Amino acid sequence: MATANRLTRRPLVHRLVINPFVFRLIFTSFATTRFASQTRLLGGDDWLFFNYGYEEDPPMSIPLDEADEPHRYFIQLYHRTATQVDLAGKKVLECSCGHGGGASYLVRTAHPASYTGLDLNPAGIEFAKNRHHLANLEFVQGNAQALPFTDASFDALVNVEASHLYPDVPKFLSEVARVLRPGGHFLYTDFRPRSEVAEWEAALAASSLRQISMSVIDQNVLRGNEKNAPRKHERISRHHGSAFSRTFARYASDMTDWAFNGALRGGEYTYRVYLFTKD
Repeated sequence: MATANRLTRRPLVHRLVINPFVFRLIFTSFATTRFASQTRLLGGDDWLFFNYGYEEDPPMSIPLDEADEPHRYFIQLYHRTATQVDLAGKKVLECSCGHGGGASYLVRTAHPASYTGLDLNPAGIEFAKNRHHLANLEFVQGNAQALPFTDASFDALVNVEASHLYPDVPKFLSEVARVLRPGGHFLYTDFRPRSEVAEWEAALAASSLRQISMSVIDQNVLRGNEKNAPRKHERISRHHGSAFSRTFARYASDMTDWAFNGALRGGEYTYRVYLFTKD
């Protein structure tokens, strides 16, 4: 009730965008489908990540290739999530891989035996296939709530900041458990409004997966988002679309970050990273 009261006292514009689910869905859909290249709106073919950033204090400072450095804060969220276990020699699935930036990074640095990136958006999968050419990396179009794989197919499953948009999270968790081999791991990070945390926790507890660890990373995400803002603005500013689309992209990015960061600071949202196993 106290959270609801705080929200109703906020300015109307903040209440309209405080829920980033709706705003980010609109922004991402526009950004990924408005042009045939999927990323022209956002500054060319280097918009490889759709997740928020992550940074630690002191800085995480993972070594990155020159080509990866501009994506540091996006990558660090992937690194924090996926390196909770050793992926070397493992068969890995990522659900909701977007444009494949995280998949490419993990294939090159974690050395899995194979890595499959799955996403519901066929345009995103087409982009990822054209952009990332690495041995042992493939991309497939598919639904995270009805995975097109046989039982016990993977040693690990990665899911970064996507499940909040799934219509049926328990169904997704059931699919995760189905396609993991015994002893396999679910490497998972996402956020929820405080009002939905109990439902989220109940769904996780009701699944057949066993939780090994959970960390609240609100401050790390805030720090990453703040450090990431200049780079996001720079990428948006140099795309070749119209002045309107450039202005829209900048406005959408700023308003989304403003709303989400404010919600994290005010405690209305929480961001978590989990590690589960299948017994």
